[in-house]
Amino acid sequence: MTKKQWAGWGPDEQPEQHYLITPRALAGGGDIRHVSEYLRASGWRERSKKDGPLALTSPDRTVRISYDPYIQPGGWAIHGAASGHQAAWWATLGRQTPVEIVAGLTDALTGPPSAHAPNVWAPFTEQHWRLQPEGRHYTATSIEGSAWMHFRQDATGNALWWSGAGDPHGSGWSAQFAPTTPMYLVRAFAAALASPEPVMRPRGRVPHHAKIHTTSVSVLPSQLSAWQQARITAARAATWARTWNAGRPRTAARPHAPTGGNRTRR
Repeated sequence: MTKKQWAGWGPDEQPEQHYLITPRALAGGGDIRHVSEYLRASGWRERSKKDGPLALTSPDRTVRISYDPYIQPGGWAIHGAASGHQAAWWATLGRQTPVEIVAGLTDALTGPPSAHAPNVWAPFTEQHWRLQPEGRHYTATSIEGSAWMHFRQDATGNALWWSGAGDPHGSGWSAQFAPTTPMYLVRAFAAALASPEPVMRPRGRVPHHAKIHTTSVSVLPSQLSAWQQARITAARAATWARTWNAGRPRTAARPHAPTGGNRTRR
């Protein structure tokens, strides 16, 4: 069999038209491999059935992530088991949630939890979102009004978080978090949601929305591959560093020895 030079490969590759989209919350779902390949590179285990929805579990088997676009409403489901002082928790994100925003949450699951109570509202303040306190409730809304983050407290004081993007006349998405969801994960999601960085989508995958701003760019397939590989490489490096540090023997502190003279015995 003779080898064929496929169009778009090697020195004869042709640039492909893509679009940089802002605000990112309105960019549509995107390629779920942006999430799944990072998790796999971080040591997460494949639990997907053949021709079935995506399913992955964390190395310690305490967190399960699935993506199913074939059910209603469909999308991402994340479940964390109870562990130590952490109660069981969950988060759901609609299938049109941009993968870059989903990754803000899922990438954070691959590292150590925050050692302090994070400020969920800091990313919104930094990006000049409108913050509206309403008693015990709070809402952050993007400048153009297309994305939001809500905080409510029920009668028992449980924190209720949910987020979303869209408008009354267009398709959008929503995300919800259990009251027990670790705050560092909600903070990671908030940072990805509030980020002003555009996200890229190929031609034909740009949603129709009046508030979207697009910039056309020409990208080589090899460039796309290199960017994807850089993200995977970063995940592997971080995983290796954590594993190596966890396996290092701790050196016990050596007792202080006198610099000279005899010690007086009492």
